[in-house]
Amino acid sequence: MKIGVPKEIKNNESRVGMTPAGVFELTKKDHIVFVQKDAGFGSGFFDQDYKDVGAIVLDTIEEVYTSSEMIVKVKEPIAEEYPFIKSHHVVFTYFHFASSEPLTKAMLKSKAVCIAYETVEDADGTLPLLTPMSEVAGRMAIQQGAKYLEKPIKGRGVLLGGVPGVPPGKVLVLGAGTVGIQAAKMAAGLGAHVTIMDINMKQLRYVNDVMPNHVVTEFSSEYNIRKRIKNHDLIIGGVLIKGAKAPKLITKDMLKEMRPGTVIVDVAVDQGGCIETTKATTHEDPTYIIDDVVHYCVANMPGAVPYTSTLALTNVTLPYVLKLANLGWRNALSKDKALAKGLNIIDGKIVYEEIAEAFSWSVEAM
Repeated sequence: MKIGVPKEIKNNESRVGMTPAGVFELTKKDHIVFVQKDAGFGSGFFDQDYKDVGAIVLDTIEEVYTSSEMIVKVKEPIAEEYPFIKSHHVVFTYFHFASSEPLTKAMLKSKAVCIAYETVEDADGTLPLLTPMSEVAGRMAIQQGAKYLEKPIKGRGVLLGGVPGVPPGKVLVLGAGTVGIQAAKMAAGLGAHVTIMDINMKQLRYVNDVMPNHVVTEFSSEYNIRKRIKNHDLIIGGVLIKGAKAPKLITKDMLKEMRPGTVIVDVAVDQGGCIETTKATTHEDPTYIIDDVVHYCVANMPGAVPYTSTLALTNVTLPYVLKLANLGWRNALSKDKALAKGLNIIDGKIVYEEIAEAFSWSVEAM
């Protein structure tokens, strides 16, 4: 198979879809891999590294798409890439279709096979290709939130860990999934007081068992959220519904109940965000303020630590890339039920119900 690895062109996205180690595994099986010039540079991998393991380095993104049958990326294609994607392509990447109608329509029009990392699902309901980036984003949420609590950047002026004689900051985590648990772990490590909310009692029991005593669990309800936002300094939105838009747990009117300088980090921004006032930002301009509340809503948070993120992501994507390449996408999906759930769009039709529901479209009508 001819496999293309284009350079990511989303704002401040430095990750790359495949490392030289992955290319080595593919070329060993006689597959041809095209890598765009400098595609791995931001993650610490150089063109010569790719050439040394048999990749063909091409100058432009258009050349990579034109030469390839399967495209392996990190982030969803952006508008500049839409014209390059054709019906013969298999595109394997994060898509997050439910948060972008223009992207969804563009991929429908292309008639490409779109397999989304975020909906590949194991039998136990876990999302193996989303998990590592959720781990990175959950940990980063506290790192970024702690920074934006500083007064020079309009935060409350709170040190999350406190100091002797001064109580620590308070962190509210919405969602006890991978993002929420990693965020709670990081915040607890800094010494903050952490409240983590969810509607899944099994998850809350797990958190209660594994976290230290200054991480408390609470059942998530609008009443409880409204009560907690009044006295918490940092709020982490880490709610996920597979393939669908995130529910809005904090509405615009609730911002007025928060103290000035409260910081919100909405990790669910890729799926539309779980805060009503969320709008996607970039690492170049990561925050905005509404009603004196600082919003950090960067849609590719792990892109700020590309070396760590690329290795974490490609560790889990490579086995699937190899299956797709060795077996062809149809056979690979028929033999691997987890990978089959990653199929979102094919032949100009949506085959993942939650995406159609996000736009009030009918799957049958597609």
